[in-house]
Amino acid sequence: MGRKNSLTENLTLRKVSPEGPRKGLVAVEPENWRRDALVKAVELGGAKVCNTKEASALIWASPEKPELISDYIADNHDWVQLPFAGIEPFAKMLDYQRLWTCGKGVYSPAVAEHALGMMLALKRNLVEYAQSTQWSRGIGNNMYGAKVTILGGGGIAEDIIPLLKPFECEITVIRKTTTPLSGASQTLQLKDLGTVLPTTDVLLIALALTEETENLIGESELGLLPKNAIVVNVARGKHIVTEDLVESLRNREILGAALDVTEPEPLPLGHPLWGLSNCLITPHTANTPEMGIKLLSSRVTENVSRYIQGFELIGCIDIDSGY
Repeated sequence: MGRKNSLTENLTLRKVSPEGPRKGLVAVEPENWRRDALVKAVELGGAKVCNTKEASALIWASPEKPELISDYIADNHDWVQLPFAGIEPFAKMLDYQRLWTCGKGVYSPAVAEHALGMMLALKRNLVEYAQSTQWSRGIGNNMYGAKVTILGGGGIAEDIIPLLKPFECEITVIRKTTTPLSGASQTLQLKDLGTVLPTTDVLLIALALTEETENLIGESELGLLPKNAIVVNVARGKHIVTEDLVESLRNREILGAALDVTEPEPLPLGHPLWGLSNCLITPHTANTPEMGIKLLSSRVTENVSRYIQGFELIGCIDIDSGY
């Protein structure tokens, strides 16, 4: 137990490790379409790309193949950079022997923009209009003055709050602590969720998936929302109990839902969500591969530069918290 605490303390110091600056030998694995961009990013950070046996750090380039990482990690690696903000596929591989960083905050500008687009589409009834084959009556309302509840106080929340400023929304952020978030009207904790749902116009789910947040939004929570409320999920599908959401949408208990993530994912052909006119689904593309590789490359360059100088890295994973 003492070893774990000692390692954790070392990893949270300003220096990456007691040895300070590193030699800057970094491996980028495995070979795939992302690798060339990430190799350039490493070199821009001032490091030399080498094979995994020589390297002191590893940049993992294959988020779709987490199971392969164990074939590349070596005892000589004191830092591993993971590509996505979500670390669930890699959770079993995390250890206290090295520093792990992920894409926390990397993709939030793109995701925030996507979330805003989803909000506007639902509020203005664009989903049903797009599916209509005949002229229909005017439906919908605008975002101006809406009461927005954001689950999660990370990068997505930080990036979407300025985007909502022109709409003069009343924004409540729910996070682990009550530390104020700039631009939010109030910051509450998860235990307070039930008190704000009855007055929420837009519920934006943008938090990490943990045991505490899995199935966070189910029948009771959906039942607390007003009939004109919309739910937007750009985090993880498992935050919502899918069957309960289907029933809520089918019975028009809420106005609509916009999902960039689903449970299950990919959403299978014939799933009830596909047939609901008040549900907008995008295939986990709030951050597309084309956008993502540019954003990830910038983070890699910054972290490599910090690494070889011995400075604190960005996006460090708290293994105990699970994100």
